[in-house]
Amino acid sequence: MPAQTRLTAKYWMKRWRKVRNTIARKLLDTRTGRRMLIESIGPRVVSMTVDAGDHLMSFSPSDYIGRKVFRKGHFERDHVDRLIAILRQRGLMQRSSHLLEIGGNIGTQTVYFALSGAYAHIVSIEPDPRNYPLLRLNIRQNHLEATVTTVNCAAGDAIGEIDFFMNANNHGKSSAIRQSASDTKISVPVKPVTGILSDLSIDPAAIGLVWMDIEGYEPVACRSMVPLLQRRVPLYMEFTPSFYGPQQTRDFITTLSGFYDTCLVFFEDHEKEMKVVDLPGDIDQYDVLFLP
Repeated sequence: MPAQTRLTAKYWMKRWRKVRNTIARKLLDTRTGRRMLIESIGPRVVSMTVDAGDHLMSFSPSDYIGRKVFRKGHFERDHVDRLIAILRQRGLMQRSSHLLEIGGNIGTQTVYFALSGAYAHIVSIEPDPRNYPLLRLNIRQNHLEATVTTVNCAAGDAIGEIDFFMNANNHGKSSAIRQSASDTKISVPVKPVTGILSDLSIDPAAIGLVWMDIEGYEPVACRSMVPLLQRRVPLYMEFTPSFYGPQQTRDFITTLSGFYDTCLVFFEDHEKEMKVVDLPGDIDQYDVLFLP
């Protein structure tokens, strides 16, 4: 091939690569493009880190929550902002109090709460051995070690170990309750919430909010923190009748109504304040804030 022809070919190949890369960058900077990219990553990539603006977030690209973070830049941060606004409006926020997070996962909400400055200290409990190292990393790389204490166990009604079922595709769906035949069973340590607080020398009276999302194990965790319920600490949880079943749902509502009178329920398209005894048991899942 003549030298001039080779130079011309190289020139056009360089131009093509430049155009191709420009188009690719524009595509991959959209939510659809980011989704295509994250879903094409193979199993050899075990973790990724993104700059989310005011923080860094590391995650597994094979996990549902990680993919959400990559595509949107956050995972339900608006839920944290909404809750903080509601608590402030109702005069239920004290800057000197502690947040107890049961089900910290990889630390998305943990970091959002810490960055908000709404609480003096956060205790984040997470049993999943895949999530916990990422939770620790996300606390460390955002320089939040002085604000957040992490605990690697489940919250239950006795000290010991329990069976824990790890969901392969959504680590946030892992639970002490088997949800799928494909879940992997392991054993994890478990402690009552009161014991965890005692080990950390935290007075239950210092807790200003409990945020809980533990995939159907909420009734058991609540039995382990009666002193907090007796004080009617604001309690925000994912309430899931589809996990509990009809009888346990009724029993759980009865138990909670013995401590709380009213609650704020977050449906998909609206919020509604109601009596705890009137909580719906025929909806698969919703978020609810139990009010003092």
